Amino acid sequence: MLQPKRTKHRKEFRGKMAGVAGANNKVDFGQYGLKATTRGWVNSREIEAGRRAIVGHIKRKGKVWIKIFPHKSYTSKPVNAKMEAGKGEPEGFVAVVKPGNMIFEISGVTEETAQEAFRLAAHKLSVRTKFVKRSEL
Repeated sequence: MLQPKRTKHRKEFRGKMAGVAGANNKVDFGQYGLKATTRGWVNSREIEAGRRAIVGHIKRKGKVWIKIFPHKSYTSKPVNAKMEAGKGEPEGFVAVVKPGNMIFEISGVTEETAQEAFRLAAHKLSVRTKFVKRSEL
């Protein structure tokens, strides 16, 4: 699973997710993309599950790009812990996704294959998504 090699701090604040994506909002590398339409945290496990769904469907034809990376650590407290004694221990890493963020890109396959692969990957993610094509200018 994806996670940073090292971080400056073990625990982070939750942060804000207001607004829309200013960068990483168009298809840069591939021909087709999977774009987020809602905001949220996408877990490193969800990213890996989506990647495996895409790769399994295209059967090693074409190329896949993962356009988000889980930099942010999140914490959780034990199940029966009282609301005291500070913040919980780091549980894993998430990527902060805003509406308009490109999550995956793909090239080298037909449009129907890409749509089906992204449909399978979208079921693994906790944010709503849509299929987009590269606009040739």
